Amino acid sequence: MDFRRIARRKLPAPIFHYLDGGADDEWTLARNTSAFDDYELLPAQLSDVSNINLKTTLFGEEIDWPVMISPTGASKLFHAAGESAVIRAAEKFGMVYSLSTLGTITIEDVGAACNGPKMYQLYVFKDRGLTIDLIERCKAAGFKALCLTVDTPVAGNRERDHVYGFATGKFRFRSVPSLLRHPGWLYRVFVRNDLEMVNLASSVRPDQFADTSLLEYFNSQLDRSLTWKDVEWLAEQWHGPLVIKGVQTVADCRNAANAGATAVMLSNHGGRQLEGAPAPVDCIADVADALHDQLEIICDGGIRRGTHVVKALAMGANACSIGRAYLYPLAAGGQAGVERGLGLLRDEAERTMALLGCDSISRLGPGFIRHSGQCD
Repeated sequence: MDFRRIARRKLPAPIFHYLDGGADDEWTLARNTSAFDDYELLPAQLSDVSNINLKTTLFGEEIDWPVMISPTGASKLFHAAGESAVIRAAEKFGMVYSLSTLGTITIEDVGAACNGPKMYQLYVFKDRGLTIDLIERCKAAGFKALCLTVDTPVAGNRERDHVYGFATGKFRFRSVPSLLRHPGWLYRVFVRNDLEMVNLASSVRPDQFADTSLLEYFNSQLDRSLTWKDVEWLAEQWHGPLVIKGVQTVADCRNAANAGATAVMLSNHGGRQLEGAPAPVDCIADVADALHDQLEIICDGGIRRGTHVVKALAMGANACSIGRAYLYPLAAGGQAGVERGLGLLRDEAERTMALLGCDSISRLGPGFIRHSGQCD
């Protein structure tokens, strides 16, 4: 959270609140992290923890520890180095890197820059030809997994964005002093045009959005009529690890498996969509009990400490993904900030494993955790 405080100083107010905020009263946003407090770790004492092994596999690839970079849009909003800084840090830490459809770096540049496993987050657009073009580009660039986000049929009510004008793209008068205190940010955005959605721009003909902006075209292409049949279609187009992001119930996870998905990201979009949705950590146990042999399970939301990672894994998750936990460090210090943040999180996870008496990720299980309301 120190990184959060630095990020608040370094970013214009509308941009910080876009990063920091959630939907409605932000109860879900807060609950994503506070829910971890409802679970207690049960140490196995006098266990040999002289060597802690955090390695595991995800999407059929070995990774150095079970945390991945969640796809987040427009990282150059928060630092000039943007996605490139995160890619380099993720590769150094042996993690899966995820690129958002709304990223500010091309699929091809990520393929060239990242030798580690990578995932592309996709929407199924009304124009299926656009979707197929993005899929084929991912195949050519060596992406390992494809991720479909399913919890955004409409945008959540993020009131901070309305207050500061970010939601409309027309900043409020109250935001002007903060913007003027950050001339470098203004130059990057309005002179260098650093925030262009480059993957859409390179897959869409200019005449297709001649009378509107690229962002408005993107919004017009979001298809609210999607069903699990569309996931089946996507699985047929991709022929590789397919992740469904934004599911939380056993029923939806079972539908995902039946439609051809190989993994799910238990997620409420960082508390930015449906207010009142359960915290992802609270969904793990039921999904793992029902579908652990059919799907890889990724806990996406609220991770701020290494103890959170270990708790999620003990409950049955295969990995965790982080968003704000790397974006705050990115805003605070670019690649060096991300590396520092990842290093702290990894050290905490390793220390927690040692104190828990568990020397390997493969040994973590429900015997190491209980709900704080449970009795012995």
